[in-house]
Amino acid sequence: MEILLTGGAGFIGSAIAARLAAAGHRVRVLDALLPAVHPDGRVPELPADVEFHHGDVRDGAVVAAALRGVDAVCHQAAMVGLGLDLADAPEYVGCNDLGTAVLLSAMAGAGVRNLVLAGSMVVYGEGRYLCAEHGVVAPGPRLVADLDAGRFEPPCPRCGAPLAPGLVTEDAAPDPRNVYAVTKLSQELLAGAWARACGGRVLTLRYHNVYGPGMPRDTPYAGVASLFRSALARGEAPLVLEDGGQRRDFVHVADVAAANLAALTAVAGRPAGSARAYNVGSGEVHTVGGMARALAAAYGGPEPVVCGQYRLGDVRHVTADSTRLRTELDWRPKVGFAAGMAEFATAPLRGAGGALGVG
Repeated sequence: MEILLTGGAGFIGSAIAARLAAAGHRVRVLDALLPAVHPDGRVPELPADVEFHHGDVRDGAVVAAALRGVDAVCHQAAMVGLGLDLADAPEYVGCNDLGTAVLLSAMAGAGVRNLVLAGSMVVYGEGRYLCAEHGVVAPGPRLVADLDAGRFEPPCPRCGAPLAPGLVTEDAAPDPRNVYAVTKLSQELLAGAWARACGGRVLTLRYHNVYGPGMPRDTPYAGVASLFRSALARGEAPLVLEDGGQRRDFVHVADVAAANLAALTAVAGRPAGSARAYNVGSGEVHTVGGMARALAAAYGGPEPVVCGQYRLGDVRHVTADSTRLRTELDWRPKVGFAAGMAEFATAPLRGAGGALGVG
């Protein structure tokens, strides 16, 4: 199969490129080498048989050229993370939503009807919560007064009682709670509209907290695992927000790459005009503080510091139920938390200048 992989020079994209090439697919990478990820504009090492195109998905002519002869598109190109403040909003919308719209328009014109889309668990906002009296409930917005007072757990919006967090399924109502989350949901909606309009097929993989070798270091747009690993590489203690009790599902990038291979193998067999989403998680629930301690211990660095600070756009708990992906696409995560953290503690990161280096 001939596959166009957007964002294929990035952290997750490059792992997907290697996995697809190893499976015998012909891979064509399109990447803008944005300075936030590739400060010096250099292309990271890709398999020798992967074809690289330097270009932006917001450029229709570039995308049209990259689509020639393609059987399927794996769309990973996006600006990720919460950002610093609302000043980042135009860039997030431009990169993620305009870029996706241009790509989909070009796919419609080129007759390419198979799409695997990189989604995110951020579309859920908070995860699944159960109140002993009222059953499944959706917590309200986080209040600055509560966070300032160290009250991080969301109460029941009906009675104020404590809630029990659980696993969120793909059928949960979307509730994006920051600009990045809104753009990721918009990508899914755009892709669904494209599929219905032109008889396309889209499978969206909603990644949970991805980590592993090749993560970018020393950038505010990286995931929490990278921020902790970067601190350890500098000889500093990882700084854990809130009380460290936030629940997450940390999934290894190799397992995410395998999920993309499974989705690309399956997408052509889906009904025309269809869209379906899949959670991609390890199935193991860990706290952010626990992950920081495991990583620091494996690295041999200083103990994490729980600071009590917070980011208003964060959510408290969100963890995945990946049953749908396991049963429908026969995918299984291979890298357990303990082994993955031990590897990640000493694995190369993308350092300053986009190069890979060990801290």
